[in-house]
Amino acid sequence: MKFTVADLLDQLPADEALPLPKLEKALGLSQQAEKLQLQIGLQGLSKLGLITLQESGVVRLQDPELIPARLRCSSKGFCFALREDGGEDIYIRDHQLNHAWNGDRVLVKVTREGGRRRSPEGGVKCILERHTPSLLAQVEQLEDRLVATPLDDRLLTAVELPGSDASYLDSEQNSVVEVLVDRYPVGQFGPQGHVARSLAVNGGEAADLDLLLTKHRLHTRTQAPRATLKALVAKDRTDLTDQQTLLLDPWTGKEAPGLPALGLEQREGGWTLWLHSPAISERYTPGGALDIWLREQADALCVGREWLPLLSPALAKASAFKVGEAQAALSVALELNSAGQLEHYRFSRSMIKPVASAAADALNALAERKPKSRTLPAALKGLKDQLPLLEQLVALTALLRQARQANGSLDLNLPQPAIDSLGDLAVPGPDLPLEGWLVTLADHHPIALLREAVLVAERALGQHLAGLGLPAIYSTNASADASDLNDVARSALALDIPLELGDEGNASAAELAGAFAGIDRSRSLQQQLKAILKPMLLSDGPGVHALTGLVHGDSAIAPWCCPTLHYADLWNQQQLVLLLTEGKDRPSVRHKTSVDLASDGCLGSIDWPLLAPSQLSPYQKVLEHGLVQRLIGRRRFLSELQADLLAMLQARQAEPLVGQVLPGVISGVQSYGFFVEVPPSQVEGLVHVSSLKDDWYEYRSRQNRLVGRKNRRTYMLGDQVEVEIQKVDVLRHQIDLAVVLPEGEEPYPDGQDEASRYVDNRGEDSRDDGPDPFAPIAVLEEA
Repeated sequence: MKFTVADLLDQLPADEALPLPKLEKALGLSQQAEKLQLQIGLQGLSKLGLITLQESGVVRLQDPELIPARLRCSSKGFCFALREDGGEDIYIRDHQLNHAWNGDRVLVKVTREGGRRRSPEGGVKCILERHTPSLLAQVEQLEDRLVATPLDDRLLTAVELPGSDASYLDSEQNSVVEVLVDRYPVGQFGPQGHVARSLAVNGGEAADLDLLLTKHRLHTRTQAPRATLKALVAKDRTDLTDQQTLLLDPWTGKEAPGLPALGLEQREGGWTLWLHSPAISERYTPGGALDIWLREQADALCVGREWLPLLSPALAKASAFKVGEAQAALSVALELNSAGQLEHYRFSRSMIKPVASAAADALNALAERKPKSRTLPAALKGLKDQLPLLEQLVALTALLRQARQANGSLDLNLPQPAIDSLGDLAVPGPDLPLEGWLVTLADHHPIALLREAVLVAERALGQHLAGLGLPAIYSTNASADASDLNDVARSALALDIPLELGDEGNASAAELAGAFAGIDRSRSLQQQLKAILKPMLLSDGPGVHALTGLVHGDSAIAPWCCPTLHYADLWNQQQLVLLLTEGKDRPSVRHKTSVDLASDGCLGSIDWPLLAPSQLSPYQKVLEHGLVQRLIGRRRFLSELQADLLAMLQARQAEPLVGQVLPGVISGVQSYGFFVEVPPSQVEGLVHVSSLKDDWYEYRSRQNRLVGRKNRRTYMLGDQVEVEIQKVDVLRHQIDLAVVLPEGEEPYPDGQDEASRYVDNRGEDSRDDGPDPFAPIAVLEEA
């Protein structure tokens, strides 16, 4: 089918009839068969109460009880609907899934409200968008049926294959194929598909990348449509080519995106920090074919040593910053006082000419150089004239970071592991991270300079667009739940780590991070804290932003500085350009006094429409039709892709170590065992409770530990242990570990045999994997 239910609903305005021919045109349907499919879909949605069919057209109905969400399932059968509005996750029992699969975008209705320790329950009423049009699987023969068993064990089904695919049966258990889904399950009929191709499992780095891209359906990407790009002439722009402008170059991967340029001028009482972003959105027509293609791509994707860029090759080439070449930019002058606080700002469409580029090796050399040294390291010879500017930028951004942290912003010392094939994924981006926390960086790291400037610049645009009442896409970050923070605090107290809690006994995420810094269990506790932090989201209105530490009135943050990385930045650039080029700076031409729409001085002084309704309407309609929700979905996809790449590379690092005994650190404790991180790749494996043959272990959740009933040995968060790597499943990213007991200890104390050790005083067998580790406590108790 050419369209999804989500595509269809997104085209329908609320409480207004859309004629059927216009709907068909909006969905790009020209064939009679496609129009017939639309009719069938409309009838089904009408029966569900999502639309009503009238003579004048199709009307979308708003049902507040139907909640848009995305399904997240586990291999144990636990499924939750992650609400798009950021509300509490909804538990979905298997008989309420209605054939929805992990990752599908759905409409959910709550059937049972949640309690203090219980998630609300609900059922899937409609599948808006399928997440899995294809999958990686192994082909198996089950009696007279040929099936594909998905590698992703969160897909709790097998796909039936035609007999012609029997040639893909392989005696080797690690053979993998790509399966295209021809029919999703309907009623009593199961899913059907066919094999598209076979993939190599042990073919080296290139084959692993092919596996990853195929799994996430990125091995074939649509080509950018042909479009004539607009030439941006210098006479229409502010000439900043005489300014000392620096490029910072932290990435080295193939087709790595370009990043903003920085400039700095000292003034009385502070500095003027300049940030110049590539002027990309001005080069194509908003709402045109190229804009729609960029919207569908949504993000640039780093896949290790190379990138899958957001921009088309022509667009990237036309807008790239290069040393010594004049280039169009969108710029902001940020006036900062001596304490690093933003006092004023002004935006402009500009021309810049970067004077030098500073890579990571140059900034490292600058950090290691002695203050009075007369010799200049080789890495700095090309930056000899820019050294004072670089040193000033390092000092200013360090001041900005200190002010941000003093306001409660959160940095965690959890860098990516030292794996060479991670490539640029080991270097964080200058934009606000998807995970909701910032990784600790050295003062001289290129990203440390860029991200502080980006944060201030995006805060300036957020305040500007919000103050003027113009449409924008904002970045939001909700605070972690107080109960979750208290659980982490209790875990720390159980490990005898001193904490200073507030009068109400609650700790903030920043306070916990500060308490965990520098202690021997720092990494394990910071990982616990990381797990409860809320992710970064997008919104069509300003909201809470816990990551930045800003108070609510100052937390309007609109991303725009990294248009090579995210479509949201491109879209906000369109709003800024529209304001600067078409905005009315006075009520009418008869008024002689005008206001400067590019600066913060205009806020609060405008009582006339800045833009005509016809200019704003296209952008408002795009927001109404679910742009933000789709971009949020694509960002979740980006996060999953990066996590999958890291897990695969870590598993590959662990493969040669099977059978070896290595030191590790306990990173998590559950009733079914504990997880251990093994350096240097920080690969995480599971020590299952059934492999602890020296005693019978009880799980104490409040203390994050397992305790032996007889020998009283404990395994708790942050403990150092020696483990043997027993098994590595690269395809499923699973590592099995076993603890190595001290020499001379008996595996079964007091004559206890291996079989009797598994049975506790309730007569329950403890050898299974236990409940799903991601399910809420209340659900686990009920299960």
